[in-house]
Amino acid sequence: MDKIAVLIPCYNESKTIEKVVTDFKKVLPEAVIYVYDNNSTDHTDEIARRAGAVVRYEYQQGKGNVIRRMFREIDAQCYIMADGDDTYPAEFAPSMVEKVLNKKVDMVVGDRLSSTYFTENKRPFHNFGNSLVRKCINIMFKTQINDIMTGYRAFSYQFVKSFPVLSKGFEIETEMSIHAVDKNMYIENEVIEYRDRPEGSESKLNTYSDGFRVLKTIAKLYRNYKPMAFFGLVAAVLLILGIGFFIPVFVTFLETGRVGKIPTLIVCGFAVLGAIQSLFSGLVLQTMVQKNRQDFEMELQRIQEQYNKLQ
Repeated sequence: MDKIAVLIPCYNESKTIEKVVTDFKKVLPEAVIYVYDNNSTDHTDEIARRAGAVVRYEYQQGKGNVIRRMFREIDAQCYIMADGDDTYPAEFAPSMVEKVLNKKVDMVVGDRLSSTYFTENKRPFHNFGNSLVRKCINIMFKTQINDIMTGYRAFSYQFVKSFPVLSKGFEIETEMSIHAVDKNMYIENEVIEYRDRPEGSESKLNTYSDGFRVLKTIAKLYRNYKPMAFFGLVAAVLLILGIGFFIPVFVTFLETGRVGKIPTLIVCGFAVLGAIQSLFSGLVLQTMVQKNRQDFEMELQRIQEQYNKLQ
């Protein structure tokens, strides 16, 4: 088991990867630097190897797929995850490592949004998207994570080995944040400086398509992690629609003694039935989620025993 493993997922980062590897080796000389190449065509892997990194490969395209491979293959007491584009300064890594190793923090979030992100980042829709995602998750999951989509994080062994990676792309950071909150893991924010990509280095993140996938992921995870709230909201909307459809029918009945607008009454009945079905679906799924949390706590016990053996 490594004491500290620096994990760097890479796709065509030949202009910056050497500096990133060198910087982390300087501030964390005891760490093993792992660069996982994701089908680069610009010799990123060769440059990283010459800089002193351990280079491995993931052939399924997508950041989520790379992180899944990293988490499966590497055992360490503390993991640092950073991007290969030199936007995250390595000098903040020792403080993040200290929180994991000494304070038993499960996930340290490298918080860009509280420092230089909005002045350094030249893509206004990225700024808006980060703020929107942060607000949505903090409200929906009742937490206080300052930067949901940052790629600069530190993890404990327990987090890495218990995190089910489902996302394939850039929405992986959102999935990590929600998983940690839902499973009551110890999270801390670490304010870091952010610098924009150097000239000639291009972002692989598409503002609109990747942003849409992130929002879709939030909705899906909210449904999975908080089914009673999700289906309760659906039930409330359907019930309101049902009542809304029923009112004119009832008023007509009071005035004339006849039940008019039969199609409207039928729609009202289906809406109320849908509300009842949605409510009971939420109740059943909430019970399953509670059982899953109990099973997860037992899984953490097994992971801790495995961790103790590997040390």
